[in-house]
Amino acid sequence: MRPLLAVTLAALGLGLAATAVSTSGDPGFAPVRLGPWTSWPQLGGAEIDPYERASVAMDGVAPIGLNEGLSFLARADDLGAPLDSRCDYQIAGSDLPARLWTLAAYSEGGRPLDNPAGRSGLTSAGLLRAEGGDFVIDAAREARPGNWLPLGSARSFVLALRLYQASTSALSSAYDGLSLPKITRGSCS
Repeated sequence: MRPLLAVTLAALGLGLAATAVSTSGDPGFAPVRLGPWTSWPQLGGAEIDPYERASVAMDGVAPIGLNEGLSFLARADDLGAPLDSRCDYQIAGSDLPARLWTLAAYSEGGRPLDNPAGRSGLTSAGLLRAEGGDFVIDAAREARPGNWLPLGSARSFVLALRLYQASTSALSSAYDGLSLPKITRGSCS
């Protein structure tokens, strides 16, 4: 009887540990990577697997539906260095294929960064742009003229780019040729 109890407890422990690992961290097993940006398109669809569904439920953040848009996260700059709020960043690109898009800075836990400006993101509708539609956003702790994304005092952060009513579908092949903003590190304090 004791060996059966030991095996049952071991199996239960391994199952709980595997579930905890599967539902923590980044969701999904099929990420799409474009430079420093990563997307999990299956999260917004009916084909989501039970572990991803549990991860989304535990996180408490509803994903964008497949027909609503695309969502990307960046934890590093274009050279692969982790994002650090002690550094300044330029996020530059051209108009994105969406009716509206947002760029926000979040903590590693997915919460808006606390900062003196009281905002953690920008929208495409409110950006200053060059004549051809190109934009440059300065992400920094200290205020900058133009398009400024405040970073606050949290050391590490994540950038979230969301394209609403994107003109591409959320299938992997639709990402071909999609040009997302470049993330370039500037000076660090």
